[in-house]
Amino acid sequence: MCGIAGLAARGASGYRPDGSVLEAMVSALRHRGPDGSGHWGHAGHGVALGHRRLAVVDLSPSAAQPMQDAEGSCCIVFNGEIYNHRQLRSELDALCRPPWRTDHSDTEVLLYAFKQWGTGCLQRLEGMFAFALYDAVSKELFLARDRVGVKPLYFAVDDDHLAFASEAKALLADPAWSRELDEEALYHYLSFLVAPAPMTMYKQVRKLPAGSWLKLAGDGSTEMRRWWDPWDDVEPQPQIGPTEASEIVRHELARAVALRKMADVPVGVFLSGGLDSSTNAALFSVGGQVPVRTFSVGYRPGTTSYPSELAFARLVAGQLGAEHHEVELGEDDLAAFLPAMARAQDEPLGDPVCFPMYHLGVAARQSGTPVVQVGEGADELFAGYPRWHQLLRLQRASRLVPGGAVAKAAARLGAGLLDAGSFRYEYARRLASGLPVFWGGAEGFGERQKQDLLGPELRRRFQGSSSWEVLSPLRRDFCDKSWDRSDLSWMTYLDLRLRLPELLLMRVDKMTMASGVEARVPFLDPRLVSTVLGLPAPVRLGGEPKGLLKQAVADLVPAEVLARPKQGFGVPLRDWMGGALGVTMAAALERFCQATGLLDLAAVRRLLAGPRREQAWYLFNLALWWEAR
Repeated sequence: MCGIAGLAARGASGYRPDGSVLEAMVSALRHRGPDGSGHWGHAGHGVALGHRRLAVVDLSPSAAQPMQDAEGSCCIVFNGEIYNHRQLRSELDALCRPPWRTDHSDTEVLLYAFKQWGTGCLQRLEGMFAFALYDAVSKELFLARDRVGVKPLYFAVDDDHLAFASEAKALLADPAWSRELDEEALYHYLSFLVAPAPMTMYKQVRKLPAGSWLKLAGDGSTEMRRWWDPWDDVEPQPQIGPTEASEIVRHELARAVALRKMADVPVGVFLSGGLDSSTNAALFSVGGQVPVRTFSVGYRPGTTSYPSELAFARLVAGQLGAEHHEVELGEDDLAAFLPAMARAQDEPLGDPVCFPMYHLGVAARQSGTPVVQVGEGADELFAGYPRWHQLLRLQRASRLVPGGAVAKAAARLGAGLLDAGSFRYEYARRLASGLPVFWGGAEGFGERQKQDLLGPELRRRFQGSSSWEVLSPLRRDFCDKSWDRSDLSWMTYLDLRLRLPELLLMRVDKMTMASGVEARVPFLDPRLVSTVLGLPAPVRLGGEPKGLLKQAVADLVPAEVLARPKQGFGVPLRDWMGGALGVTMAAALERFCQATGLLDLAAVRRLLAGPRREQAWYLFNLALWWEAR
């Protein structure tokens, strides 16, 4: 686990990397790699690579990066872990007997795997990764991001050179790139709480989408391709029943958790007390020689909008005999964290869970546990969100009315009777337009509400626009590739393509790495994802939110956890916005509106005073980023 950065000339541009620029880029990633740094360059080719190291696998100096092959023809910088690196090392030994310099470095395995199989090596990798490899023979720079996007990778290109880094702030240490706002990204941020890849909030900075690679050729041309789609490895099992499905899920989950215990340093588990993290911790404990280290967060007494889950976390930890650690947070902790949050996020991530996630990372680091497993992905695979089930019912009901025209007329009538700022209005509007009602597991504002919030200039620019423009290519991919075009499969597919890699996994990466901790995600193991997508939708639904998962792990977690309604990982914003936090938010948003004109101040004030005032957090996050950028 690390931070990576680099600079490369485009063709015959004559560009030569400035060593001080690369040093500034790498320095901006210091938090991602507290265990050391390294640089490599090829002056004649105009290429320079940099690295910050968090030593997790093969702690020896010989495993440090940037790493070259024995011939000196290729050099790699790598962020992530390859869980099946020992198996791949054996395969490579049988094929070409590489002149290994390390005992068990997964970086070295990746380097020689790419030399042996080229881009085909990506299909063989089990892990999370973002890497850059320069081949001095072909004069090509190759960038790649893992299937589901656990690890981020940013890049920027002009006529002279290409730059890349694990975080946008590192790219911006290169004076070639401006901090100019991408207004289209802002428009879509209001829908998705994140700028959807390849966009970022910075006009010149792009994100490599999950499951994609980018190549800078020797002649200076660039090519980007998607190398993995969630449907690619799916084997449909339309006849499978719930019992057999739960057994398969249990097996794949256990394999995924065990695979992610691979490390030469201690590994722990973030434990909320809900089903997902409790399953993680329980499977992690199976066959363990030492107690699992668990980390939980709660809020000080006095908050009612988000009840503390610590009692459930303690129950699970006690049953497992865990080495349990707790963090208790209050409004003052959030106030103190806000400036650091804006810096760590890089660009707005409209999810308040960044706050507890960071403090869990700090607790893990302080305990000497630089690697943790987290529960992201379970709700998306096993339909764990109550809202999903509500929208499934709404989508089904819309089809019961005979004749599309009648259904659309009813939806238009409903929209006309509803509060234009509500999502009920937005759902009716979508149905009236013949669009899917589900636009993602995390939505900030509906299209009508966005228009009200935008400042006059942006309102004119985006009049008639819609964030469906982002989703329509994903919908085409879904319809072209899926064996099961059910509403449930659309929900899972869309969140695998957008919300998970760009919001949920981004918040996990940015917040844990801000404290020098690596996070691993067993529920998003690609084999598990493919297995679940191969199940019939009714079996996946399981009769209730996460019904199939509950059946699979019923003997592992306490009955009290299985019976709990979904709470989610959250922050008591409603309580705190009634005090100093609300004052801070209002002041920051006023400054932002007056300085930029991007949002309408009167509309923002109405939001802050209204029944949906928690939505103002999304705008506050934007204002904090603007001031810190």
